Amino acid sequence: MTTGTGTPDATKSPQEPVHWNGVERALVRMRRVVLLCALLPIILAAAAVLWLAAGPAWSAFALLPAAVGAWGWGALERNWRSWRYAERADDLLISRGVLWRELTVVPYGRMQLVEVTSGPLERRYGLARVQLHTAAATTDAAIPGLVPAEAERLRDRLTELGGARSAGL
Repeated sequence: MTTGTGTPDATKSPQEPVHWNGVERALVRMRRVVLLCALLPIILAAAAVLWLAAGPAWSAFALLPAAVGAWGWGALERNWRSWRYAERADDLLISRGVLWRELTVVPYGRMQLVEVTSGPLERRYGLARVQLHTAAATTDAAIPGLVPAEAERLRDRLTELGGARSAGL
């Protein structure tokens, strides 16, 4: 940091380097399966209704949801690449978003509860989610797409650091 005169400010410490961790590639595969499971019935139902009501030529309009699915296929990849997290000395950083980027900073001392959850589909793909509950209800954060062992390690570490730094709460 520098003061208004351009000289270094001795009261500010230099910012520590941040090592970002990404989420597992299986997250994008899982979300693509969900996309296909949602769109295929819509495409088939729309094609059947249009075929019966307006004729075979009109059933081609049922491919419009397929175009949306093609766009979503790529969007899921971009979204997966945007998820990352970093553990620093005093807080946890969570970054996500493609168009609207969001950086959440969660101080360890503000954490009240750290959960590891894994639904049936997540378990099928070998994934887990870490959910952080903080003292402020609006700043709850989550990290999806972690290997269960990493999610448990992160939960244990965050719980330990949160307990050590929550003395003032």
